[in-house]
Amino acid sequence: MNLENFNLLNYIWIGIALITFLALVIFDIRAPYGRHTSEKWGMMVSNRWGWFWMELPAFLLFPILVFIGPREKDWLTWLLVGLWTLHYFNRTFVFPFRLKTSGKKMPLTIVFSAIFFNGINGFLNGYYLGYLAPEDQTGITLNIVIGLLLFFGGMYINNRTDSRLISLRKEKQGYSIPQGWLFKWISCPNHFGEIIEWIGFAVVAWNLPALTFAVWTFCNLVPRALNHHAWYHENFKEYPTKRKAVIPGLW
Repeated sequence: MNLENFNLLNYIWIGIALITFLALVIFDIRAPYGRHTSEKWGMMVSNRWGWFWMELPAFLLFPILVFIGPREKDWLTWLLVGLWTLHYFNRTFVFPFRLKTSGKKMPLTIVFSAIFFNGINGFLNGYYLGYLAPEDQTGITLNIVIGLLLFFGGMYINNRTDSRLISLRKEKQGYSIPQGWLFKWISCPNHFGEIIEWIGFAVVAWNLPALTFAVWTFCNLVPRALNHHAWYHENFKEYPTKRKAVIPGLW
């Protein structure tokens, strides 16, 4: 695939992301997993193993394409591989098995949809770095420093929020209102953190596929956060009225 066709594929994928975002927000579509799970979407599978199979394609595809691609790689490429692998190792092999959701299931439809989604994003980023990207820059530039700060800051927020939510489920049966820390301002600090994380990755990479993935992360997680925010208000009359969904003070 030449660079022109590859870029076109990215623009199409970004367009699909924006259309998906508008559809999810306008029609208030709630993906049926987690607290919104529903058997109406067909055959169900274990929540833990569903998460594992959903995240595995991204974990594998990106580094494999970089390794087998003929393009000469330097430190920046391997830095990006390391950042990607660090995130997806946690999402594939750690996070699913920390969940306190014994017996909980998700529709197989969601698993296959996520496999496709993660496969496309892993392919775009891995293929670019393995086959099409220009030579890596030789020095540490401002965008790399800023991007790394955003990436690790977002990862910290995401993982710390996951830990707080998991411990909350361990302490109590069912769902309850999270309190303290970033929950003072937003309902979903985990989604906020992951959005910041992949914006940081895009700033470090400074290429179209990484930007494409950052756009998709925003378009996927913001509607999810809005769904969670609405669910909290529907199920807890005492839910804080000034708390936003995902962006402090704004949304």
